[in-house]
Amino acid sequence: MDKVFARFLEKFGDPIDRHEVPVTSIERYRGKLPDLLLEYWAEHGWCGYGDGIFWIVNPQDYEGVVASWIGNTELEKHDSYHVIARSAFGDLYLWGERTGFSLKIISFLSRCVVDDFEPAPEQMDRKVQDFLLSIDAESNDYDDLFNSARKKLGPLRHDELYGFVPALMFGGPDTLDHLEKLKAVEHLIFLSQLAELEPYEF
Repeated sequence: MDKVFARFLEKFGDPIDRHEVPVTSIERYRGKLPDLLLEYWAEHGWCGYGDGIFWIVNPQDYEGVVASWIGNTELEKHDSYHVIARSAFGDLYLWGERTGFSLKIISFLSRCVVDDFEPAPEQMDRKVQDFLLSIDAESNDYDDLFNSARKKLGPLRHDELYGFVPALMFGGPDTLDHLEKLKAVEHLIFLSQLAELEPYEF
């Protein structure tokens, strides 16, 4: 195990709900995603970390989500994106084939953060390491609700998230009482249909 992934595990602890990555999936993304990320998949699988606050996922499961959020937008013309990770609340981390980790979608707010930097191809493995080192539990939590949601609703599986019902874009409150455990892909596609994706204003 390399030092960067070891440090990532120190931060998040043991994985949960681990899924072995088939060779066919690794070959499917060869040349589209960095070799180092594919090596991490082969060694560690797709799974949740930090009790499920952060997930490294199978991009194929999220192809429909990507199409629903950025299809027919300027972002779609900008690069070919793949969801490589997500949070317990539906933050999506997208890897661009040319731009690396350059797009984050905060789905429940219909906001995105875009980075236009285009690394050289030989920098992509380093960018994977930078991405893992930048991730922490706090930035994947929403309003410190994760531990309370996990206690109340139970731990997440790989295909689940905690979502607000009614959705915040419908004016629903962002409180624990309005969180439910939902199917991730279906809920993310539902959220994509509620409002245009707009840049996050810091």
